[in-house]
Amino acid sequence: MASFLKATHFIHSNNKLENHAFPHSYNNTQRLKISTSVKPPMAALSTTPTVGLSETFTRLKQQGKVALIPYITAGDPDMSTTAEALKVLDRCGSDIIELGVPYSDPLADGPVIQAAATRSLSRGTNFAKVLSMLKDVVPQLSCPIALFTYYNPILKRGTERFMATVRDAGVHGLVVPDVPLEETEILRKEAARHNIELVLLTTPTTPTIRMKAITEASEGFVYLVSSIGVTGARESVSSKVQSLLIDIKEATSKPVAVGFGISKPEHVKQVARWGADGVIVGSAMVRILGEAKSPEEGLKELEVFVTSLKSALS
Repeated sequence: MASFLKATHFIHSNNKLENHAFPHSYNNTQRLKISTSVKPPMAALSTTPTVGLSETFTRLKQQGKVALIPYITAGDPDMSTTAEALKVLDRCGSDIIELGVPYSDPLADGPVIQAAATRSLSRGTNFAKVLSMLKDVVPQLSCPIALFTYYNPILKRGTERFMATVRDAGVHGLVVPDVPLEETEILRKEAARHNIELVLLTTPTTPTIRMKAITEASEGFVYLVSSIGVTGARESVSSKVQSLLIDIKEATSKPVAVGFGISKPEHVKQVARWGADGVIVGSAMVRILGEAKSPEEGLKELEVFVTSLKSALS
């Protein structure tokens, strides 16, 4: 698996995210002549009444609001707590929830989420159990779920089968951090066929011409990685995010959500002030659930934290 990833994506020898999902070998403009015209079919395949990512952002824009998008790792500390955490996040006003499928080689993730994935896998979490849990919980949620998964589990199951399976579980969006733009055409085609919005990522080091191709191909929203490196809480958000948001918004009318390193109410407020349409908070959420003295305490702390983030966006 590691050799496949190193041949196709962003990881350097020190495992830092230099160009998240977009390898330098593809910076040549000649290689960016890829189709971005994949369109969803006319007939909807939705199995739940919850609206998708795009519709969520449209509603929030009409209300003058910014989306709060928390991330948690499935199965940490256990699957039943994950199910309850999804309900807590929804009840506290999350607009979209990003659920990470634990993976043994999570090269885009920092130590907090890597540790969560390791704990989850050690307790027997697998893809089937995650989807089984989602089938039970999604009908109880008012906000859409975006699944965060690495590319290999998709390839292992076959793209068409994977998309059909996750859609049947009620998933509306998909984030695959380690697939290069040039290899997303089949993914985007199958995602569109199953009414799943495939979110693509752009970084501070992504060349402008490549960023424009990414924004054109991304569905649901554009994921702006706020800093170089892996996921993880940081003391502050780089001021470069403000100029990056301006550049992206000049290239697309699609919503832009900022993630990586956002961990405090003041971060959320600052990024929203800079013009982001959404803020993604991951490691701070994962740490609360993973390091709590008990699942019950973790859920209580999670509720307090998410409420503080939501208040910062009010």
